[in-house]
Amino acid sequence: MQVLRTRVGGVGLLVAAAVVVLTAMSEVSATRWTVGGKMGWTTNVNYTIWAEGKHFYYDDWLFFVYDRNQMNVLEVNKTEYENCNSDQPLHNFTTGAGRDVVHLNVTGPYYFISGKGFCYGGMKLAIHVWHLPPPPSASPFNAKSSALRSSYIAHTPFVLTAVFAIAALREAFRRFW
Repeated sequence: MQVLRTRVGGVGLLVAAAVVVLTAMSEVSATRWTVGGKMGWTTNVNYTIWAEGKHFYYDDWLFFVYDRNQMNVLEVNKTEYENCNSDQPLHNFTTGAGRDVVHLNVTGPYYFISGKGFCYGGMKLAIHVWHLPPPPSASPFNAKSSALRSSYIAHTPFVLTAVFAIAALREAFRRFW
């Protein structure tokens, strides 16, 4: 019975170590943006100012929160956006709950408006979606470089996680076999 518990414990430890390594290696890059911040998708909000300085990337999400009985979320082309024309939207994201999510899964410009006349009151948002920038390239070794030292500090959590995961795997294999 003790052998069985040791083997099961070793396998459990092995699985836990694998989860730790995979979690440390994965990068979560997607951001969920609540359109308009605390104000939400409503009138009297300047969405151009809200979007200013924000970087929207491929796989981000826009979360529209609004009065479901009055407003909606429509994606339109640039001309329809400029003219506040909601007659032929490219996509109607309105689900009726007043809590609609848009997955930004295409790079390029996006244009959103609320129909029913609310676009004329400022309920319109234009953004551009970009690919994530590549990670910074490694610089050649230079003992005087503070950038190199800071990159070591930035990678310390990953290195420590990897060291602990390797030690856990080694212990699991030692106990299992």
